[in-house]
Amino acid sequence: MASSDKSATYMEYISRINRVQDYIEANLSGDLSLDILAEVSGFSKFHFHRIFSGIVKETLLNYINRIRMERAISLLLRNPSMSITEIAMMLGFSESAAFSRLFKRHFGKSATEVRQNYSKNCQVDSKNGKSIYLLPRYNEGVTNTSRKEDIMLGKGNVEVGKIKEIRAIYLRHMGSYEEFAVEFQGMMRRLMNWAKVKGLLNNNSKPFVIYHDNPEFTKQDNLKTSMCLTVSEDAEVEGEIGKIVIPAGKYAIGHFQVDEPRDHTTAWNYIYSEWLPNSGLQPDDGCVFEMYMNDPNTHPEKKHFIDIYLPVKSL
Repeated sequence: MASSDKSATYMEYISRINRVQDYIEANLSGDLSLDILAEVSGFSKFHFHRIFSGIVKETLLNYINRIRMERAISLLLRNPSMSITEIAMMLGFSESAAFSRLFKRHFGKSATEVRQNYSKNCQVDSKNGKSIYLLPRYNEGVTNTSRKEDIMLGKGNVEVGKIKEIRAIYLRHMGSYEEFAVEFQGMMRRLMNWAKVKGLLNNNSKPFVIYHDNPEFTKQDNLKTSMCLTVSEDAEVEGEIGKIVIPAGKYAIGHFQVDEPRDHTTAWNYIYSEWLPNSGLQPDDGCVFEMYMNDPNTHPEKKHFIDIYLPVKSL
């Protein structure tokens, strides 16, 4: 078999496993049985489990449980009005006892202890009594800067509104944000070149990055990041190129102008530390992403215009 054939075969495997990951994230409360996921992958049940483990470097059961637990702790800390039983049901557990056992095994403490400790240790703004949200360190690899106790804030204009459904194609990276930063430009070029060849690239196409995991809870090697490009129609994808649909919904959209990639983190910090605690809103479940609105190389001052999208709901 020629090396090009091997490469095409490997990309097809990656594509199928990406579809399974997307399906799991979108259906945590649903049926994630081997039968269903093998069907999504297009592999037989006999082979699917081994193929998944070989590519993801994690067993299917461990992967599903980890994703559920990471979603659970995010819901637990960001939605104080939601009971532990409600969170368990939302994530597909038929009883809260099973959820509680898995949670304690995964984090070393019960869900109740984690929530109580977080509430006790959560920073409070003495002026308005509002808590400061736990900051997910999105885009930390791109910044290549150390986190400081005093967070530098990059103020921007934030608006809240409903967005229409977004269709996109993507290339997925698995690993730390530092590794993603190294691959960033190359992944963007590959994605745009593929879209151009397929006739999907137009003046309205916008690149953006989805951060699927919260690095506060997910190990660096397990972080999933998708380099995406908006498309106006349903694309026929192949190999390592996947497609994703971000549902219409209510979002906080922060518009920022920054001088260089390392300043992106100041924009994220502003939304989570300054804007969100004073908004009367809280993060909702869904895609968190950063959209790139210009090519900084064509700007006279090399400015980066970015929009940060955060799904929100009433507090």
